[in-house]
Amino acid sequence: MNTADPGLPEEEGREAPPRKGGGGRRVGVPSTALFTDHYELTMLQAALKGGTAQRRSVFEVFTRRLPEGRRYGVVAGTGRVLDAVENFRFDADLLGFLRERRIVDEETLQWLAGYRFSGDVWGYPEGEVYFPGSPILRVEGSFAECVLLETVILSILNHDSAIAAAASRMASAAGDRPLVEMGARRTHELAAVAAARAAYVGGFTSTSDLAAGFRYGIPTVGTSAHAFTLLHDRERDAFRAQVDSMGRGTTLLVDTYDVAEAVRTAVQVAGPGLGAVRIDSGDLLLVAHRVRQQLDELGARHTKIIVTSDLDEYAIASLAAAPVDAYGVGTQLVTGSGHPTCSMVYKLVARAESADPAAPLVPVAKRSSGGKTSAGGRKWAARRLDGDGVAEAEVVGTGAVPGELAGNQLLVELVKGGEPLDTAREPLDTARDRHTAARAGLPLSATQLSRGEPVLPTEYVHGHSGSH
Repeated sequence: MNTADPGLPEEEGREAPPRKGGGGRRVGVPSTALFTDHYELTMLQAALKGGTAQRRSVFEVFTRRLPEGRRYGVVAGTGRVLDAVENFRFDADLLGFLRERRIVDEETLQWLAGYRFSGDVWGYPEGEVYFPGSPILRVEGSFAECVLLETVILSILNHDSAIAAAASRMASAAGDRPLVEMGARRTHELAAVAAARAAYVGGFTSTSDLAAGFRYGIPTVGTSAHAFTLLHDRERDAFRAQVDSMGRGTTLLVDTYDVAEAVRTAVQVAGPGLGAVRIDSGDLLLVAHRVRQQLDELGARHTKIIVTSDLDEYAIASLAAAPVDAYGVGTQLVTGSGHPTCSMVYKLVARAESADPAAPLVPVAKRSSGGKTSAGGRKWAARRLDGDGVAEAEVVGTGAVPGELAGNQLLVELVKGGEPLDTAREPLDTARDRHTAARAGLPLSATQLSRGEPVLPTEYVHGHSGSH
């Protein structure tokens, strides 16, 4: 039995060598500089001409609301953000493209040629939970260098956090039963790799996507599809070929034809030591009970049952009383179970009065009507706990942190002087464990699947933003 995936048969959980979860394999990573919107560069050009580009600025990532009915959000993609910032470079080909399209003028192109982010980044550590108004990421530096990062940062955090939140709800519903991510064929090929990573942070145990296994060291699993059974003249022949190749501990797919007959054949071929059977269609609750009874009657009492077939957190919860040992989830996971984005924004919240490095910061915020207002000022965040150590509020403020909250601050330093910190390059398992602990520290109602308001209120403490 593979210790990385204790709920699956032996060949189902072969684990790639562990790698750092933040960056994984970074060799040959292409530039991320054009993962941006056109207007980021035109703003830069205008700021350079207007003399405001070098004003010290503070941008923050937050969401005004959680997806409808969700009780908490999950921060995921932080490690990928560090990679994106590190690889945000304009080489000759990219500059040539911008010149050919006349997107910006020559002065701006010369500035971009030497672009290197030299500022600081603070943020919630990956795997932490968040709520409306939580300053999930804070980016500080000149306006010019910070504004260019908006689109790529939001692209990563909005996608990965949506997947991780769905994964977390599914993991809560699954309890101790392992979850396999298998949505690669239901989304863009690069999004599939990011989704597998985010799902692992949210509580999944493995993935079917080999690129995710290679890049991030996530355990990969898989045996056969219906096509393998259909290839053979008889179902028995397909089972025999698979057992001969992979051993008796393999997982046999038993719903290509008649499930009861397939289970009987599977045990005849592999013996009572058959690792698992997989069911991919039908009334999973009913079929799982029938298959468990049949396996027990055939002496295969330790053969596990794995179910797949358009599962989401609600379907998983409905199978809690079923004799199921593991779940495989695809479409609903990689689409965020109905919420494929978190609606995070990247807003300027403070800027210096001038380009003088010593100039004080001035809080700024959008004030127009329509529900898109935001709070100005460079913010801190802390989680207030009750007497039992359970979270009772997300507290966000400017200025000095109240003494009673000083030990519960949420933001950690990720990038200093343009360089990602070694402490920020953490193994993916660290983020995964952090999420498990963070979710356990919330009120019990956080894990309810019924629609409701955020499980913690967000309280604002207004003070002088200062220039620190």
